[in-house]
Amino acid sequence: MDDAVTTSPVVAFTGFAAVIALLLFLIAKARWHVFAALLVPIALLAFAPTVDRAAFIAAFETGFGDTVGSIAVVIVLGTLIAEALRASGAVERITRSMIRVVGGRHVPLALTLAGFVVGLAVFSDVAYVILNPLVHVAALEAGTGMAVMATGLVGSIQLTHAIVPPTPGPLAAAAVLEADLGTVIAAGSVATLFGSVMGWVYARIVGPRVDAAPSEEYRGRSGDGRGLPPLGWSYAPILVPLVLIAGRSVADFTLEEGSALHGVASLLGWPVVAMGAGVVVSYVLAWRSGAVEDPEDLRQGWVENALRGSAMIIVVTGLGGALSELLQATPAVDIIAEATLGAGVPTLLLPFVLGVLANLITGSSTVGVITASSLTAPMLGALGLSAEAAVLAAGCGSVVVKHVNASYFWVCTSLSELNLRQALTCYSGVTLVGGTTSMAAVAAMWGAGLI
Repeated sequence: MDDAVTTSPVVAFTGFAAVIALLLFLIAKARWHVFAALLVPIALLAFAPTVDRAAFIAAFETGFGDTVGSIAVVIVLGTLIAEALRASGAVERITRSMIRVVGGRHVPLALTLAGFVVGLAVFSDVAYVILNPLVHVAALEAGTGMAVMATGLVGSIQLTHAIVPPTPGPLAAAAVLEADLGTVIAAGSVATLFGSVMGWVYARIVGPRVDAAPSEEYRGRSGDGRGLPPLGWSYAPILVPLVLIAGRSVADFTLEEGSALHGVASLLGWPVVAMGAGVVVSYVLAWRSGAVEDPEDLRQGWVENALRGSAMIIVVTGLGGALSELLQATPAVDIIAEATLGAGVPTLLLPFVLGVLANLITGSSTVGVITASSLTAPMLGALGLSAEAAVLAAGCGSVVVKHVNASYFWVCTSLSELNLRQALTCYSGVTLVGGTTSMAAVAAMWGAGLI
């Protein structure tokens, strides 16, 4: 955009500082919904002195429209996949497969790895609700406590959900920053796998010191996995979109642009087509597993639920895109970038710290990664950051730390029957460890020039 919203450095910096301060106040203290808490400060910025109102409106509409246009359909398709995985029993099948791979003596590690996979497609709260009975059963059969069995799982679900597309938060952040999805998926998977394993290590150290027994009501409910969908079909809705999107990135590096093969790979790896393929596979999975009694649920019910569940994320992401576009059209970008560089702070820490702050205040990793990415996007060039590194750093920050203002914290705490002090030790602790160690892996990849 050529037209500046304002040319005054003072108005630009103080205006955006006021926007962020008011946003955080409205969410943390006034308890406003994040949509209104974002919209009102942005709208008030238009009344600041020296602001060109016509340029402001143009920047807002451009940022909002471009961002929503790039992610809305994909987020709805991802929600449909998550619904199919939940309803079909695929989540439990994936978990049982991990237990078979690592062996019955290492069930906490198996649950951690299962959370790593399931978090790629299913909302974190929903994933833990589905797996909670299996966690209690495993703890009873192993004669161990819930802190040992659940802590690694709680951490790994949150990591991939917050950092690796195609879940809504990192997908939206990648759209705002215009990052290559395939690279973000590949590097994010490496970083979160490392963070998940470190979370499991943390659980092994802390878990035995926390006395939290599993619930006796789950005794005898282990089952043998009969009635669950086939293993290949359970993984397919997750893997098909990831492979297609990653294939597009590989094609960009290895095939001549404009060639027929490159064109096919680009089309198949377009997130709308890739996620659409995942939806088709997930619907076949749901039909084969008998997850739906009424076909009308597939044609209407699931789609309506997906639209309702996606609306808030789509609109909030659009407002984040608008804020980023407005920031880019002011001198505030140069002020913040120069201050960061002048202080000698590693530039990769900026999106990470912004993600941490937004998550600590709002309790939402999705809001955290979107807010951090939106504020960082206009400064990428000045900071010398790649879009992919910024997305992943923001995502890592948005995991640190889950505590009493996060719905995920309370879902895991109540279902695992830990008291507050135990949950703060285990679940807040594992998200701190997972987020920071994943960030260390991202920093290593960035320093090596891989992202």
